[in-house]
Amino acid sequence: MARERPPGRGCGDLRRCLLGAALLLGLRLCAELRRAGTGPPAGSTPPGLVPRPPGLHLPPAPGPPRGASRRQVTYVRSGRRAPPGGSGRGTPESGCCAPRGRPRRKIACDHMSTDSLATDSSPAKKPWLVCLDDRFGLAHQMQSKQCRLYSLGLGNEDTHFEVSMANNGCEVHRFDPSVKSAHILEGQHLWYHRLSIDWRDRHPAVAAQKPHSNTRKLGTILNEFGHHKIDVLKADLESAEWKVLENIILENVLEQIGQLVFEIHLHWPGFEVSGSDSSVVRFWYSLLKELELKDFRLFHSYKDLSKPQLFLKRDIFNASSCYTLSWVNTRWK
Repeated sequence: MARERPPGRGCGDLRRCLLGAALLLGLRLCAELRRAGTGPPAGSTPPGLVPRPPGLHLPPAPGPPRGASRRQVTYVRSGRRAPPGGSGRGTPESGCCAPRGRPRRKIACDHMSTDSLATDSSPAKKPWLVCLDDRFGLAHQMQSKQCRLYSLGLGNEDTHFEVSMANNGCEVHRFDPSVKSAHILEGQHLWYHRLSIDWRDRHPAVAAQKPHSNTRKLGTILNEFGHHKIDVLKADLESAEWKVLENIILENVLEQIGQLVFEIHLHWPGFEVSGSDSSVVRFWYSLLKELELKDFRLFHSYKDLSKPQLFLKRDIFNASSCYTLSWVNTRWK
């Protein structure tokens, strides 16, 4: 006589089978997503981000923190669309912070030593390097005396780079609010301006009270001086570089620049940049990514070992709180 099956036993077995199948399907899907990934593989450099200096470990970069206030950082987003077929360069919908495609490496530059340009024997105090390869035109512009360099500084007394470029055919404009006179011409090609570059418009009330204020945005300076292009933009702004870089990206001033040589500081977020460490890193990354979207390629990086080994106020072994980075606009004509 056949043994009678308890009531409901068949339904219970079926339910357990379905749950087990769903669990296996979920695990399989997670494994496939992890293997495919939307970001770069571990250990690689995301597209547009400068190659990570040895010993510098960046925290993960999640999305903007919840409840971000008006003072929280925002992320630069490109209005440039990807070409048909997809090149992994991002779209306005995905944002500039979504790494896609293969990571890009430094572009090769065979001639970039400014020491060979110097007319004296004194060595450069800092590695302010430009790319002098013929394909990017800077060397030709210098030979034909049609080169223009903007140097943004805050009380920096090292002018070796500026003097060297001026002596070799560049019209150099150095902006420093600490100089004594409004405009000083030193030699034939080196100008000093008592101006500082800012990243925002002055409030109308402040502008009315101080119509001759010595603070301007870079785009405003270009318009006032009647300059349509800058072959080289050098910046040593003691942590103001992140907001200035954001401003020239958002106002499309990048298209008027051939090469960028920036000293960046990592020991704290920078002026008017706030939020968690991960959101600050994501903000920095969005700026560097945007440079790539505008066809700027890194060709040199330098770690200043004389600076403290700090990253966002934390000690990091074999790192530096200060790096000098050089990019070239590969579309520059």
